[in-house]
Amino acid sequence: MPRIPARSTARVPARTRTAARSAYLTVTATTTAALFTVLAGAPGPAAARDLPDTYVVSRAAGVLPEGIAIGRDGTMYVSSDGTGALYRGRVGAPDLKPFPARGLEDRPSSLGVHTDRRGRVLSVGGAKLTVHDRHGRLLATRTAPDGPLGAPDLNDLAVTKDAVYVTDWANPVVLRAEIGADGVLGPLEPWLDIRSAFPQFPARYWLLNGIVANESGTAVLVASNGTEAVWRVGTADKEVSRVDLGEESFGPDGMVLRGRTLYAVLNYGAPHGVYIAELDEELRTGTVTHRLTGAPFDLPTTLARYGCRLYVVNSQLDEPPGRPPYTVSAIADPTCDTP
Repeated sequence: MPRIPARSTARVPARTRTAARSAYLTVTATTTAALFTVLAGAPGPAAARDLPDTYVVSRAAGVLPEGIAIGRDGTMYVSSDGTGALYRGRVGAPDLKPFPARGLEDRPSSLGVHTDRRGRVLSVGGAKLTVHDRHGRLLATRTAPDGPLGAPDLNDLAVTKDAVYVTDWANPVVLRAEIGADGVLGPLEPWLDIRSAFPQFPARYWLLNGIVANESGTAVLVASNGTEAVWRVGTADKEVSRVDLGEESFGPDGMVLRGRTLYAVLNYGAPHGVYIAELDEELRTGTVTHRLTGAPFDLPTTLARYGCRLYVVNSQLDEPPGRPPYTVSAIADPTCDTP
């Protein structure tokens, strides 16, 4: 059964989210340095040897990277929980630069970031979902309404061909914005109160984090640190069920879904690192096949996959403002046979 996290989770204003999140992650930080452990898998392709193992997001104090996305052309975007800025680089170069994304001046924290099929950059933070083109021009801003516990604190997003789904860290709510045939984004509205799946669990402890969708857009998987679980939601009927991954704690932060392979970053309830699970065709059950823990990670929050490599964000949120440089670590995908 899920259990309540061993910390105070009284909700705080969005402007103090970094401090609250770092306090939460500090409780869960491991106290001993583990060796980089791979229970199974093989090294990536030879071409990966020419790519950097570490990417520097920024050398400026207080950036605290949190989210990451990599477009089809290898462009990398990383968000800042500390400042709200976005950073951009390439998988072939070790240094990122500030992305000139307009309209983020009043958003002190940026968390989830993704690209869509049109090459647009979508990101969330506080109550705002923003859409930028590849040049940084602001195309749209959508504001989430208050949830059952109060002001929203948007955490992550999944993009399908017809909608954007967003998790709220401060409320047990998944929001949705429809994408029209012309690509225009509709209003960001409450779509699912996920408490229906586990009504006896305290609302303030759900702590929704990562969210991913299958390729057809018929199901989304929602991570909940509080319940230490991943929840499957059918997008047509909103049916909610817990993904059966065995008895161990599996409450991820960020996730990536590629076919039936789920990549998840865990930083609570288990040693920090990347966990990989193979799921059934309906994404209802699965088995953890790989656990990649310890060095080179520094409080990882999420990841992206490109080619046969996994790009993991080192947030340093356990000790804000952290110590520059702030980095992303690249490791081989142990499940990879072909890019």
